Amino acid sequence: MKKILVTGAKGQLGLCLKDAVLGYPEFEFLFVDRGNLDIANAQSINSFFEHQSFDYCINTAAYTNVEKAESESDAANATNAHGAKYLAEACAKNNTVLIHISTDYVFDGTKGTPYLETDNTNPISSYGASKLKGEHHIQETWASHFIIRTSWLYSQYGHNFLNSMLRFAEEGRDLTITTEQLGTPTNANDLALAVLEIIKSNSDAYGLYHFSNKGEATWYDFAHAIFTISGQIKNVKLAKTDHYRTFAARPVYSILNTSKISETFGLVMRDWKESLQQLIKNHK
Repeated sequence: MKKILVTGAKGQLGLCLKDAVLGYPEFEFLFVDRGNLDIANAQSINSFFEHQSFDYCINTAAYTNVEKAESESDAANATNAHGAKYLAEACAKNNTVLIHISTDYVFDGTKGTPYLETDNTNPISSYGASKLKGEHHIQETWASHFIIRTSWLYSQYGHNFLNSMLRFAEEGRDLTITTEQLGTPTNANDLALAVLEIIKSNSDAYGLYHFSNKGEATWYDFAHAIFTISGQIKNVKLAKTDHYRTFAARPVYSILNTSKISETFGLVMRDWKESLQQLIKNHK
């Protein structure tokens, strides 16, 4: 039986993985959060791995506040860069396959066609830069890894765009949503299943992969779909803007090409609207 460590257990992807594991009784899971394992602390990681062994480590722990990362770059790097390095070192020492989640924000958004794994990176925010450093640390430290970049992640859990929009609808807010960025909303439940399928495949096709749902949207498109599917469109006044000022720069285009992960592991990507509709229906 494969033993799998999942970090970041209280984050949205960690919680989605907890739900998904019910379909994988052949695996044994240990879910830990920062209170059990602080990945920004090398001593904490080394001590943790000294007392337990794992076949896989799924690292979902991350500093994800894109805005605050501009003024808290040390905190972002502590988890996203140094934490990834410490985990990779421990995995290398203990022969544990590392599955690490990264982001579309490693790109600058100037390409205009879906990003391949081989495209040049050029993050334009502290958050994106910290995640890219984490990728590099893993690649330099331990060959047995899967780095999975994803985009615009949302779920029924935690602080994310979906839950914020649903809350604003209940409050009857007037909303102005940007059309400036183009990307792909991705259901964290779909990503969780993809990660578990990669483990189930027992593949050693290690390396860098892109995962997202299919299709493209602006944040306005995403918001409009949320309100329409949830039946809350009448409760909000929704307006577009072609510019929404933020502290952190964001790529205006960050659609990911997912052909590699689909072909390598036989994964079928769901359309983002279809996936969103099912999630809202299941958790209404």
